[in-house]
Amino acid sequence: MERLAQDIILYPVVSEKSMIGKECNKYSFKVIKNANKVEIKKAIEELFKVKVDRVNTLNCHPKSRRQGAHAGFTSEWKKAIVTLKDGEKIAFFEGM
Repeated sequence: MERLAQDIILYPVVSEKSMIGKECNKYSFKVIKNANKVEIKKAIEELFKVKVDRVNTLNCHPKSRRQGAHAGFTSEWKKAIVTLKDGEKIAFFEGM
């Protein structure tokens, strides 16, 4: 079954490191756990109408956290770092 682009890309990752990557035409997104690079590339091109050069993915492992006497872990998630072709920009990030 074909997944929709909105279902694959959850939201952009806005951090100090991702804003530095923006200068090199690299943008970071949180994606669903079982998405592959081809699906991510198609989703970004469909949602933002840009040409994607490369997609790098990494699984972010859970970290231990505690709240008083209770201990637990944060959620496990997947991050995609998308490199766009020269001259391409995503308008959402330009105001930041």
